[in-house]
Amino acid sequence: MTPASLRLGVDLGGTKIEIAALGPEGALLARRRVPAPQGSYVATVQAIVELVEGLEAELGARGTLGMGIPGALSPATGLVRNANSVWLIGQPLREDLERRLGRELRIENDANCFAIAEAQDGAGAGFPTVFGVILGTGCGAGLVVNGAVLRGANAIAGEWGHNPLPLFAAIDTATGRANPEWPGEACYCGHRGCLETWLSGPALARTAGRTDRDSAAVVAAAAAGEPRAAAAMADYIDRLARALASVINCFDPHAIVLGGGLSNADVLYEQVPARWTRYVFADSVGTRLLRNRMGDSAGVFGAARLWPG
Repeated sequence: MTPASLRLGVDLGGTKIEIAALGPEGALLARRRVPAPQGSYVATVQAIVELVEGLEAELGARGTLGMGIPGALSPATGLVRNANSVWLIGQPLREDLERRLGRELRIENDANCFAIAEAQDGAGAGFPTVFGVILGTGCGAGLVVNGAVLRGANAIAGEWGHNPLPLFAAIDTATGRANPEWPGEACYCGHRGCLETWLSGPALARTAGRTDRDSAAVVAAAAAGEPRAAAAMADYIDRLARALASVINCFDPHAIVLGGGLSNADVLYEQVPARWTRYVFADSVGTRLLRNRMGDSAGVFGAARLWPG
């Protein structure tokens, strides 16, 4: 098998590192997953090198390599920035891996990789413009136009999770008091009230009073009618509707595809589009809100597709 026909993709996540190998026509040849080292840049690089070399030895071929990371590379320095795996920040990740693996490495934000995979082969296939959203441990997104990721002048297109939650009233009309959403929780990025602090899985669990960070348990409890969970879920739906309405007002995508653990909540697809109509600057909203088709491995397939087949 030639390098042109073997494409490797790596998804560097907060809790796991996954690798996939795609053959001709995008056929999946192999996948592997290992726990992500915590707090150690050196150990992270070593784990990626071992995954790539091990899979290539197994397949008996060397391929192109793309990778999604929880952050981005600075166009100015080439170093990692904006990563919620903070031990990556300021590190020459691409340079170190290219030296260790002896080839060019293409790196994109993990949400961009998710969006590419879903736009090309998943729920967003056939739509001219797709906004792919990850609602998981963090909160990220990517923009895809005609099958290609939009990076932007500063390589931050789609960094939706670090916009502030839209506030439509300074005063809570129900109580006459200052809006309790202002100024919001502190975010690792140094700001307050970022969407990630409201719409991530841990944020939903915190709102519902759970110390175990289990957002799936909140969704289940809300469906069963548990009052605090139901209230937290209702607030979450309205916040997500506001946040996505701001995207529709600016970018007007044909489809929004949800990924991450919270994308499994059926209630989001039922209630968020009904709610966002009050916030979108249009008399009707044709944007589709869709569940992902490629599951939690969409990012690794998108990473492999950073190289053409």
